[in-house]
Amino acid sequence: MRHGTRIAATAALLLSLTSAPAAGATDAGPTHVDGRLPSGATYLMDVPTAWNGTVLLFSHGYTSGPANPAQDAPDEATKSLLLQGGYALIGSSYATTGWAVTDAVPDQLATLKAFTTRFGRASRTLAWGRSYGGLVTTAIAERHPEQIDGSLSLCGLVQGGVANWNNTLDPAFALRTLLGSDVPLVNLAGPEAATDAANTLTATVDSAQSTAAGRARIALAAALHNIPVWNAPTQTRPAATDWDAQQANQYEAVKGLLKIAAFNRRQEAETRAGGNMSWNTGVDYARLLGRSSVRKEVTELYKKAGLSLTADLAALDRAPRVSADPAAVAWMSATSSFTGELTKPQLSVHTIGDPLVPVQTESALRRAVTAAGSGPLLRQAYVDNAGHCTFSPAEQLAALHALEDRLTTGRWQGTDPASLNSRATAADPTTPSRYVRYHPTPYLRPYDLAHSADRR
Repeated sequence: MRHGTRIAATAALLLSLTSAPAAGATDAGPTHVDGRLPSGATYLMDVPTAWNGTVLLFSHGYTSGPANPAQDAPDEATKSLLLQGGYALIGSSYATTGWAVTDAVPDQLATLKAFTTRFGRASRTLAWGRSYGGLVTTAIAERHPEQIDGSLSLCGLVQGGVANWNNTLDPAFALRTLLGSDVPLVNLAGPEAATDAANTLTATVDSAQSTAAGRARIALAAALHNIPVWNAPTQTRPAATDWDAQQANQYEAVKGLLKIAAFNRRQEAETRAGGNMSWNTGVDYARLLGRSSVRKEVTELYKKAGLSLTADLAALDRAPRVSADPAAVAWMSATSSFTGELTKPQLSVHTIGDPLVPVQTESALRRAVTAAGSGPLLRQAYVDNAGHCTFSPAEQLAALHALEDRLTTGRWQGTDPASLNSRATAADPTTPSRYVRYHPTPYLRPYDLAHSADRR
């Protein structure tokens, strides 16, 4: 069934609907609704008795499965505060797990339609999401702006799908080449082959970490993904020139990238795309390193190891390159890359120490939006914390309120760090407020639909 038909039929075909007593009953708690869409996706709705008229459509992050629960908020603490504030919360599971954008977008819109059918039209509809859900949210913002009033991406893959997979290929390619592995990087035969490749290359990285030369090469691979030197809340934040501590932190993140995205998630995405959707033909790795946020660390570690960085970059140049399947690139581009054409306001927020979806994705988003002429509709903000999506409830509510003010007043105001921290403290004084002024370095391998030169 085509997506448009699915969405239009939703109200008539809702299955397995259960709910708590309707709003207005003697129970003063929120109305809770569980439902199922014709696609098979489940959804959640939580509507407070004193609904303020705003509905928040939440898009959750990547789910590997088999469990695939619906979510209507990023975490329970934030959910509780939002319900106390009168917001209606809705969200679906998406019909499938994995790189499910072709299911996620129609299922989210179908959930919104089901909400409107049951509770009436909202006075304001905001799309928001975290991680992969930030990609889903941005896709809704670009392709279905008539359905929403504004959008909020938190730690989102706002660089788009093709850029994501190219940027994920580069560190794996560098590790395989420089550490002497022969694992397949693309066209993975199935989940088992992907797991085997991930385990093999991770073991190679573990062995390399025991030598100065290996540590320098791991740092080089990390630099090609812009993996920050402080990237988990449990890590000590290293000093600016403590190259060894910086690399030790990156080492853990590199292994996480190999275990999470570089093979298993790639294999699932390749299955959807019908082939390999990324390439490094024509890539100048010396140039990429020169633009990396951590290039100084790499040069210092190579000096310390007595290793020639020039020779290793030359080895990357000589190594057989990876070519993409044009049809797979076309699929990923059409479904998961962005035009930058906003017609409603969007606020995009990132932690500065994100190892999985580096903060430089915000540079890629800004590049696309600027080229499309939509710059005034975008604002970006940064939280001084390590880790992927490690926002406090206070920080998330501050971002939401800043977006709401933009819709109410017609102009951005109070999106500077001091104002956002003030908003955060007012929203929830019990959790941290860590907004800072920050300017991310360029995304190393951007790809968007606003730049014709990006397309292959």
